[in-house]
Amino acid sequence: MLIMTMCFMLSLFIPALVYYLSVMLYMRVEKNRNKMTPFECGFDPNMQARIPFSTRFFLLAVIFIVFDIEIVLLMPLPIIISHEILMPHLKIFCLILMILLIGLIHELYEGALDWLK
Repeated sequence: MLIMTMCFMLSLFIPALVYYLSVMLYMRVEKNRNKMTPFECGFDPNMQARIPFSTRFFLLAVIFIVFDIEIVLLMPLPIIISHEILMPHLKIFCLILMILLIGLIHELYEGALDWLK
């Protein structure tokens, strides 16, 4: 019972001590307004918080991610071909390429890839 009481007292004392020390150290720190602002390189901290976001940039970023994932999915293709002749896998890879090619052509005709408009 004594050990449980000691553990309970320590579990209350240690967090209280840490809290007290953090409050004491915080009060010693000089409160400078510039030091209290978050730092982000290249941005003025006194700017407006919300700036307009380019939807064209967002669409281009999504298209980039889709084609990046496509490359990751197609990277094992030479290894699969060199080890085994698997026609179903080749058909699936060709289907994926055709779908992405049709999507790319559609995006080109829609003008989604034109940055300056």
